[in-house]
Amino acid sequence: MTRTSTPPRAGQGWQLILADLALILFLLALSALPAAESEKGRRLADDKARKKDALGTAQLMVAPAQALYRPLSGGPSLGAWLDAQAPDPRATLTIFATHTQGEEAAAWAQAEALAAEARARGAQVRTIITVGPAPDVYASLAYDTVIAKHEDAGDTS
Repeated sequence: MTRTSTPPRAGQGWQLILADLALILFLLALSALPAAESEKGRRLADDKARKKDALGTAQLMVAPAQALYRPLSGGPSLGAWLDAQAPDPRATLTIFATHTQGEEAAAWAQAEALAAEARARGAQVRTIITVGPAPDVYASLAYDTVIAKHEDAGDTS
């Protein structure tokens, strides 16, 4: 019976050694960063990126709609539509308006008119205006979380 064993291949060890050296160099450079920052008295990494990571990405929380309203010619007004909905103090009306470039003022005026009509009916209103492929406006009545009132936020009452 013949024993066939593969002889060790020459030249395989250098790849492993090179990978180890690269890892060691990376760890040394990484460990030297805090020391270099403390010596210079300033951050070497991008402050803007650090702040963005620290704050996180803003997540818009919009609950699934219990009812949707879209203004149509010949259709009910937002006030009449709200009167037809079951009153619930936990519900929030979110007005979504999309606009094309340069049409921000028209989208804002249309959304603000709907918001004023809803506030007159006692609804909690928030408005979200974004750029889109075509102008559009609609309202969503949903059980969103409580709208936070911040100094820097717009009118959310």
